[in-house]
Amino acid sequence: GYAHWKGQVLNSDELHELYEGLKLNKVNRYDYVLTGYTRDTSFLAMVVDIVQELKQQNSNLVYVCDPVMGDKWNGEGSMYVPKDLLPVYRDKVVPVADIITPNQFEAELLTGRKIHTEKEALEVMDMLHAMGPETVVITSSDLQAPLGNDYLIALGSHRKTKADGTKVTQRIRVESPKVDAVFVGTGDLFAAMLLAWTHKHPNNLKVACEKTVSAMQHVLQRTIKSAKAQAGEGNKPNSAQLELRMVQSKKDIENPEIIVKATVL
Repeated sequence: GYAHWKGQVLNSDELHELYEGLKLNKVNRYDYVLTGYTRDTSFLAMVVDIVQELKQQNSNLVYVCDPVMGDKWNGEGSMYVPKDLLPVYRDKVVPVADIITPNQFEAELLTGRKIHTEKEALEVMDMLHAMGPETVVITSSDLQAPLGNDYLIALGSHRKTKADGTKVTQRIRVESPKVDAVFVGTGDLFAAMLLAWTHKHPNNLKVACEKTVSAMQHVLQRTIKSAKAQAGEGNKPNSAQLELRMVQSKKDIENPEIIVKATVL
């Protein structure tokens, strides 16, 4: 969200080297892997190799993938990563992921289908399940919320295979109040919180999403209140003032008061 940035970007060779170091020290047993913004196809392919190897170490490992590729502004979608990342996400990454958190635009890219209605969104989530992940959460969408225009819809779907081999799917809708500002890092926070709350409630996507979205609301409300106070009356807050108030929201992140309820569909 800033005009300037410096520093290096980790490449796939460097990632591989770091992983080799973990392996040599036998500290390569993980319960969770979470990935987000990536700009490089070889890096992404390396992530897939590492996740597959980690899953051999621990078959219960859960890979949470936030397939960060782009978003919609005023109804128009555009990618902010190179276009050649899409086939890698679609064909390699999503099939090894257990939980994915695309926004509506990213879900459309991955399936090649546009979403205009909630019914179409549920069909797209089914297509994403068929690609591999048992939990799919469309973190934000431009669908009309039953509660009205001041609300943003997120949709979740959890597909479980029972002992007898039959599949059961739980689907939910979450409507959260829109906050009038552009924040950076909300998707990262969402994916991290969803990882934490699905760990605490592995078979209850409704509760996991309620806690995730409620915590997000607490953080965003605190951030906007603080940003407006810093900017002063009538001034638009800048990027620095809109930095998410994560540390100040520690209690809300650890134990969020549920202020957003999910509807089971």
